[in-house]
Amino acid sequence: MTMLNFDFELLLPVLYQGALVTFGLILVSAPFGFLNGILIAVGRVYGNRFISTLCHGYVLFFKGCPLLLLLFIIYFGLPSIGITFTAFTSAVIGFILCNGAYNSEYLRGGIQSIPSGQMTAALSLGMSRNQAIRNVILPQALRRSLPGLSNEFIYLIKYSSLAYMITVVEITGAGKTFATKYFAFFEIFILIGLFYLGLVTIAGYVIGRVEKRIAIPGFGRK
Repeated sequence: MTMLNFDFELLLPVLYQGALVTFGLILVSAPFGFLNGILIAVGRVYGNRFISTLCHGYVLFFKGCPLLLLLFIIYFGLPSIGITFTAFTSAVIGFILCNGAYNSEYLRGGIQSIPSGQMTAALSLGMSRNQAIRNVILPQALRRSLPGLSNEFIYLIKYSSLAYMITVVEITGAGKTFATKYFAFFEIFILIGLFYLGLVTIAGYVIGRVEKRIAIPGFGRK
């Protein structure tokens, strides 16, 4: 044993396994949360009155419901009405629902920033409404929404630690279990914090490169 009351050779495999689960949560939740956000945003802007109202209600509910409470409802509450998911699946569903609501607001702002004349021009060229949305409006809206979407992705990285509260043994849960055994909470949680800091830093760097690559000419910093 070391002066820190635990052996790093024992800790590293535990954190490694937890990190794999964390990566799994993020890699599954992020793309589906993004797609969910696109559907909600498009439905809210271009849907009929019923669809637009439904999408608006979706956003209000999932933005107003704390993520931890949502995870509790899915994992602990739904089994009482006969709907059961594993802890990992419950976490992913919760992340997708919440992430999609916030993504939709960034995307809605991007869509509404596109001049309405572009839709008119696309329709006059023979495109259907769906084709115009998919090929003209959304590509521009996504570029304008990227800063907000990137922030939400970074939030998702950090929010993934809440999965521990419904028994998903991701890196925070794995570290907590190890810390409890060796009573080394400070050292281990510092290491976990550094892990998240590194992950967020890498994500921020990659996103920054993507933003520069697809930046709209004439907008932003020169």
